[in-house]
Amino acid sequence: MDDVASAAKVTKPVLYQHFGSKRDLYVELLDDVAGRLVQAIADATSGAASPRLQVEAGLSAYFRFVDGSEDAFRLLFGGGSKRDEEFASKVSQVEDLVAELIATLITADIPPAQKLALAHGIVGMAETTCRHWLRSRTDDPAAAPTPDGLALQLAELAWAGLRGVGTHRL
Repeated sequence: MDDVASAAKVTKPVLYQHFGSKRDLYVELLDDVAGRLVQAIADATSGAASPRLQVEAGLSAYFRFVDGSEDAFRLLFGGGSKRDEEFASKVSQVEDLVAELIATLITADIPPAQKLALAHGIVGMAETTCRHWLRSRTDDPAAAPTPDGLALQLAELAWAGLRGVGTHRL
């Protein structure tokens, strides 16, 4: 709390006036990061001209968010937030919100529950790819793709897979 108060340029008692505990502060940070991430994806996909471009725009917004807020990504999807039941529940809520947003963009003629399952697959694919990307940027920054380049690669994979959905029953 000393570090947070110092970074916020307030005293620790002032910080405790707003947050009763470290836990309360952490939950508030999780909510803030989640809201900003979901909003960035929603804004990006709403302006895209076609479903294919929505996929790319959503992934691009996700990777740009992480590129500009790596600490926020680690706060939300790091190991610490998954070890605590309340924090893990917050992370699951974020994953659900993003998946629900993505499910509305899937135009395949399949039941809504199947769209939601596929959307969760895309969320998981993006999160795992992001972890790899962050590690690869540390190992060899010159070889790591840009956020938009990475989004394009993953969008091509997701789009190719989504185009086949509905032609085969799961």
